[in-house]
Amino acid sequence: MNSLNSILLEGNLTRDPESRTTPAGTQVCNFSVASNRFYKQNDSFEKETSFFDVEAWARLGQTCAETLRKGRGVRVVGRLKQDRWTDPEGKSKSKVKIVAEHVEFKPVLREESAEVAAPAERQREAEAVF
Repeated sequence: MNSLNSILLEGNLTRDPESRTTPAGTQVCNFSVASNRFYKQNDSFEKETSFFDVEAWARLGQTCAETLRKGRGVRVVGRLKQDRWTDPEGKSKSKVKIVAEHVEFKPVLREESAEVAAPAERQREAEAVF
């Protein structure tokens, strides 16, 4: 039985997504999301920003690559994945990223970003096809 590995993240893209195709022909889209957390310390409110790398595969990846742009708000439902490797100096390295299983696109609010807005059929929730 699998252990529970689920994450819900909401924030804004920090850069335009990067898309590639695997040798097997599957599309992969990578993007980074910034998420803010506000908390009270003493008598003032503080802001903590965290940055997360997200990876979307197949049809979901294609939809993300076509629709998302820097600054766009998203809600990502997915799982955590840890990549491990050894660098050229022989040191073990690792990085945790989010593998998206579902992405919701928040509305584009600025008029100058109208060209970024996708057609209505792409505005609905995109789901991964596995």
